[in-house]
Amino acid sequence: MPVSARLRLVAATAGAFALALLPTVSQSTATADQAAAAPWSARLAVHPLRHASPADDPVLAAPLPTSDCLTQLHRACYSPLQYRTAYDLDPLYQHGITGQGRTIVIVDSFGSPTIQHDLDVWSAQWGIASSQVDVVQWGQVPAFDPKNADMDGWASESTLDVEAAHAVAPGARIVLLETGVSETEGAVGVPEMMSGINHLVNNGQADVVSMSWATSEGMFPGFDQGDYTSLTTLRYAFTNASKHGVTLTASSGDGGGDSTKLDAAWPAGDPLVTAVGGTELHLDDQGARTAPDAAWSGSGGELSKVFARPGYQDPVRSVVGDHRGTPDISMAGSPNGALWLYSSFDPANTGWTADGAGTSESSPLFAGVVALADQAAGHRLGVIDQDLYHLYTRHSSGLVDVTTGSTGPNGYTAGPGYDQTTGVGTVDAAKLVQAIAHLH
Repeated sequence: MPVSARLRLVAATAGAFALALLPTVSQSTATADQAAAAPWSARLAVHPLRHASPADDPVLAAPLPTSDCLTQLHRACYSPLQYRTAYDLDPLYQHGITGQGRTIVIVDSFGSPTIQHDLDVWSAQWGIASSQVDVVQWGQVPAFDPKNADMDGWASESTLDVEAAHAVAPGARIVLLETGVSETEGAVGVPEMMSGINHLVNNGQADVVSMSWATSEGMFPGFDQGDYTSLTTLRYAFTNASKHGVTLTASSGDGGGDSTKLDAAWPAGDPLVTAVGGTELHLDDQGARTAPDAAWSGSGGELSKVFARPGYQDPVRSVVGDHRGTPDISMAGSPNGALWLYSSFDPANTGWTADGAGTSESSPLFAGVVALADQAAGHRLGVIDQDLYHLYTRHSSGLVDVTTGSTGPNGYTAGPGYDQTTGVGTVDAAKLVQAIAHLH
């Protein structure tokens, strides 16, 4: 299920959270690829949601400067131009590294019927060239109903995904993969997503795939009995993506992590996926840091019970032990310092918001960085975790350690080096992209 500006998760029974974002309206029909995924009919546990109050989440006619957000909304709000400064993106753009020639795929349920218009308006506000949003509808996607809370939440996430990815990689093509079954917790909605990803990979339409949704491993049937096949049989799309050199990113969750049990968010906890956690930025109106980034308290970070520690995490075995640990890396995710977004899918709430969407924002932001690195390297990077941990061992200046903040009452505390609050840290994009390109 989506974690959105308008719908917020407030409880979790299994330690990981269903987040999401999505695409828009175009068409493509599902083929026999859909049959490759196991059918699931049982609807599993769903986290309760609440609507943010209008006072906490106002829809404005125009975005505000950060200083005005602090006084009027009592939290920071940031533009993509501030992100450019904070993440050192301008040197890349000045050398033509914008994601040109690369494709970011975003995978979500349902859609936003106004996504192209909204991206155009959002881009024009900041003087950024817009880009074509190509939408693939996978299966029977129902007509959008703004009065349907589930669809409204996913449309909000769709807006976030597209605009966040475009904020970092303005030259990249965006493909939005819509599915007609809402992803909740456990396997519900996931088979449609996996067969859709597999279809795009097989057709060469993906360089990096961002998944801003998650379900806990423990919600898959058989988990309590030590039978993980209901999850592992859905990995075929990831295995295929890896074979084709496609990079996968996923939100690490918004539950604050849980150090008391083995139960990671999936797909973030999959060894073939880069798990992206959330940080809190402290920027002035120009985007200069007024303090170092801190771990966002809600960012997810867990150890997997399903997957053993992958080889690329051997350098951090003292932290993760024998298990796959998350997150791998982190970018902005805190509601205190959220990216301004524009949407018009709900006629009653058309305008600008900046209330934060947790690690749902972090995944598409990092997918944008991957698209830049793909362009700089001249080819797809595949499972980028291998590069990240290699650069971590070399103390690359492209990785910026986050040493302050903590996550959740049962979570983790940030400190020097790798930790399960922010992984190997956050990014200096210009240096990281250059470092990765040199590895290839």
